[in-house]
Parts: sequence; structure tokens; C-alpha cells
Amino acid sequence: MKMASHSGGWVITLSFVVALLLTMMPLPDWAANLRPEWVTLALIYWCMALPQRVGVGIAWILGLLLDVVRGSVLGQYALALAVVAFITHSIYQRLRLYPLWQQAIIVMMLVLLELLIVLWVKGIIGQTPGSWFYWLPAASSMVLWPWIFVLMRDLRRRLQVH
Repeated sequence: MKMASHSGGWVITLSFVVALLLTMMPLPDWAANLRPEWVTLALIYWCMALPQRVGVGIAWILGLLLDVVRGSVLGQYALALAVVAFITHSIYQRLRLYPLWQQAIIVMMLVLLELLIVLWVKGIIGQTPGSWFYWLPAASSMVLWPWIFVLMRDLRRRLQVH
């Protein structure tokens, strides 16, 4: 029995590095609340496209890195991203069949879930969000999803990542 060879692990890693860099990139005050959840978008894409390679374990590690990058309580984003990855794994076969606009709505709901889990942890430690602007990354992530999906799918196909 021949083992299936995997290629393009560097592409997956590079996409997560770029997502982390976009998360760290400074934005003007007026745009800070509109920053999409780049790491979550990349995670959802790879969980959908290659569920056998990217899963809850990778999401946990990415979440810990995101905790460090954002200076938050260690494990806060790890928990949120692990839950998002688990749900994405549970529905990836159906999610692939939906048109991009429906995928974008589901992505918005997954990002809202991530934000809700982070808010829950912040509430436990006594931090509260400043205003309703806290929820805007879900909307910006939804708007960007079709472009992110097409870009990453074309990259995956061109570089033959499987």
C-alpha cells in the first residue's frame, strides 16, 4: 500500500504567516474595528479545502500564536479557533457546495461565534468591549470571504497543494 504524498505544506504555513502579519499590521484608528479576522478566514478555507491536513490541532496552535500577537489571555483565541475549526470540519462537505454568498454568511456566523467566545473569556476576567464596533470584524470578514476564497483556491490549484 502506497502512502499518499502531501505537497504544499509550505503554502499552508505561508498563508497562516501572512494572515498573522495582516493581523499585526497597524491600521488607522477609524479602520481598526473593521479589521477582518484574517487568521480565522485562512483557517476556515484550509479546513474546508484540506480537512485531512488542517484541523483542530492546527487551529489550537494558531490560536495560541494569535493570543501572543494580540497580547490576550493565553488560550482565549486558541479555544475560539478550535471551536471554529471543529464546526467547519463538521460541515465542510455541505459548505463546499454552497455558492460563495451563502458561504460568506456562514463564515460571518463562524467569526461571530469566535468573537462571542473571546467576549465570554474577556467577561470572565472582567474586560468588556468598548461598543458594538466589537462585532464589525464579522461583517468585514463576510465581505472579504469571496475574494479570499477565490484567491486561495487558485493558489492551491496552481501550486498543486493536496
